[in-house]
Amino acid sequence: MAEELDAETIAFAHRVFDLARTGGTDELAGFLTQGLPANLTNDKGDTLLILAAYHNHPATVATLLEHGADPARVNDRGQTALAAAVFRQNAETVELLLKAGAKPEDGGPSALETADFFKLPEMAALLRGV
Repeated sequence: MAEELDAETIAFAHRVFDLARTGGTDELAGFLTQGLPANLTNDKGDTLLILAAYHNHPATVATLLEHGADPARVNDRGQTALAAAVFRQNAETVELLLKAGAKPEDGGPSALETADFFKLPEMAALLRGV
């Protein structure tokens, strides 16, 4: 049986995920340096990286990648950080994730499928290296 988390731990986890959503890069970096797992996920399978990418925080994405966040992780709906960045049309984040090894065809829908579905030719070209 899984051990229940206490209220203080749950509050801390919420704070950490909020930092990823709001771009609290410096504070999040401090926690990562102290040992916070860069691939921490919430109850929906969203990683800190997916949340930072979706909410348009390239500096936070870069910091998470520097601390070992896996760009290939998918959430419970099959989404990747790269697909989130494509959906939000954030070229800087897309480039960071591609350089870190994110693959445009990973996930479901993949970043390429996302670009095609939402008719984002600039994002598709970036993903295809055109």
